[in-house]
Amino acid sequence: MCARVKQPFEYARNEEFQQKLVDWIGDVLYDELPEHGYEVRDEQIYTAFQVAEAMCNKKVHFAEAGLGTGKTFAYLLSAIPYARHTGKPVVIACATSALQEQLAAEGGDVQTLSRLLGLEVDVRMAKDPNQYICDVRIEENTEGFGEMSKEINDWLATTKLGERSEMPTIPDYIWKRMKWEESMPCDICPNRGYCKLVKAREAYRGTTDLLIVDHETFFHDLWTREDRIANGKTPILPNYSAVIFDEGHRILLPAAMQAGWQINREEIDGMVAAIEEIQGARESLAVITGYVGKASDAFFETLRQCLVPNDGGKRNSIRIVPPVLKAAEVFHKTLDRLLLELQIEQELYMESLSPTQLQAFEGQIERAMIALSRFVRNRSNEIISWMEQKTGTFWVVPRNTGEMLNKQLYQKGIPVIFTSATLSNDGDFSYLASTIGAKNPSSSTIGSPFDMENQVTVYLPQVKNKYGVLASILKQNGGRALVLTDSMRELKKIRKALEQVEFPFELLWEDKADRGYLVRTFKEDETSVLIGTDFWEGMDVPGDALTLVVIWNLPLSAKDPLIEMQRKEAIERGEDPVVTVDFPEMGLKLKQGCGRLIRREEDKGKIVVLDPVIGKPWEAVVMGALPEGAKIKK
Repeated sequence: MCARVKQPFEYARNEEFQQKLVDWIGDVLYDELPEHGYEVRDEQIYTAFQVAEAMCNKKVHFAEAGLGTGKTFAYLLSAIPYARHTGKPVVIACATSALQEQLAAEGGDVQTLSRLLGLEVDVRMAKDPNQYICDVRIEENTEGFGEMSKEINDWLATTKLGERSEMPTIPDYIWKRMKWEESMPCDICPNRGYCKLVKAREAYRGTTDLLIVDHETFFHDLWTREDRIANGKTPILPNYSAVIFDEGHRILLPAAMQAGWQINREEIDGMVAAIEEIQGARESLAVITGYVGKASDAFFETLRQCLVPNDGGKRNSIRIVPPVLKAAEVFHKTLDRLLLELQIEQELYMESLSPTQLQAFEGQIERAMIALSRFVRNRSNEIISWMEQKTGTFWVVPRNTGEMLNKQLYQKGIPVIFTSATLSNDGDFSYLASTIGAKNPSSSTIGSPFDMENQVTVYLPQVKNKYGVLASILKQNGGRALVLTDSMRELKKIRKALEQVEFPFELLWEDKADRGYLVRTFKEDETSVLIGTDFWEGMDVPGDALTLVVIWNLPLSAKDPLIEMQRKEAIERGEDPVVTVDFPEMGLKLKQGCGRLIRREEDKGKIVVLDPVIGKPWEAVVMGALPEGAKIKK
């Protein structure tokens, strides 16, 4: 053996590692796991071998594997030996906290594989810092927590982790007053080194095999790593030997947001209110604080007047026009003056505001000024800006996120593996590669092992009255359906058209309740119908609760700011943005939507596309996105 930690297989020289790894993976998937009741799946074995080759040769690799392939075990079988071979952990970055738990929690995939193979795998989770309490913020909270005060205080007295998952019933508005915030000056915090977040980081930094993180935490570490090291600070994550992105098609947004800056109006209002309550503050501080409040109101009101409508999306692009630029300049100037006044005020003793709060406000002001400065100076040349529909938060992110990824990740010379069931358009990975800045990646693609020919029938009807057809097929199917549309405008049209129709099952509308509640209700009420714009991916409803997926309209009209920038760049290159951006984006989203139907080997059902397909410019894209092997009836 030549590895520093015991390997699951023996090898005499480093040069032998790749072949021994491939041999071991074959033994596990062909012999060992079947002895424990796992079936031999050629799709899984193919994916596992492709990942092994990419990791050993330190490639950027797209590993597309259809639903039911078993891609998690496929990449874990390379990740564990590779971590021990290199002496550094492998990072697995997940799109959701639920997937983190599925991998790393008690009884999860890693523990299951470890038990089956007789390995002792060291796996730990690095969660979003916003999921932990901040001890100082809790100590400074003098208002209590309303009706939940006793319950929360009892929990605070006993918790070791201070993680929100321990108290999932805490409402968002209360958690905001308790949780860690980036603006808090941790470097001078009196609890430095003893708080819950620091202890959580100390726990996961010691991992030797696998570190399971969320996409946001990974990119927060990636973009701040060099600066933290240069300033003598410890990076968020330990040194790692490879990165595997699970649900890799979803990295662009978190990568961009972690590289960007935001201004939350509610937080600005809270800061203004806190400063206005300072007892004995100088008049100049009080005056400029009032100006900041007015400038903030004017800026956000002007922003709202300059938003590009995006009926089905979560983010609105901003029209860069003189009024919004002027409002941003005024807001920047008042914040700059407030920052100066706060720095002067720090020389004085103030009971109403602690030093940590003052420094937190300084950090908040500085980041807001950066966002405004980038917005005004660069217009749309180097940045992308938008407003979040739900929170009203203003965002400014770099336009060149792909280039940043190439420079700071792909060129590190470590393996970077992207896995998902939806990375390509009919085997073409060029759209995703260009989007995330991957130059000449290797790739592999394999379909689902499910028997799509006998499990799925796709209908492509030519219809004139979509509303009547929808009502008819919902009744024929006895409900049990998911109806996907691309805009809230279309959803409202559907509701108006169906409000006079009597159905013997419940219709669940996206805009009528929380998304999580709707999905739970849809699963529990097996005959219900779920209708919305936000269920194209990330929803797993196996069994009889979902036997029909209706594509009300093809997702061609996305006006997401990141997509809009890709369209603009295509035009600048002299390309047709419809062919270069719209069709590939639609194909990926359509593939995700169709993937909601079959989640298990026992599932059967129908997919009905109510937009015209045959003979249209997008016919080939649609056909490539449908489940491979499914029966198609035109």
